[in-house]
Amino acid sequence: MLPLQAKKLASQYQKEADKCNSGMETCEEVREKAEEALSAQMKLTAMWEIRARQKGWRENVAKSNAFPYFI
Repeated sequence: MLPLQAKKLASQYQKEADKCNSGMETCEEVREKAEEALSAQMKLTAMWEIRARQKGWRENVAKSNAFPYFI
């Protein structure tokens, strides 16, 4: 009886380990996708900021004129 219980427990632990590994892989994939999305967004933001500066936008002026009625 004891070897049967040991096999059962070992099988149960293996299933739990497999679930954990699967979860870690999924988490890692999501993290990588999020990193790629962030990088793409930062590049896009930088491109728009460059275009705005080429058109004369300045940060200090933009901040001082932003929503004057709500301050």
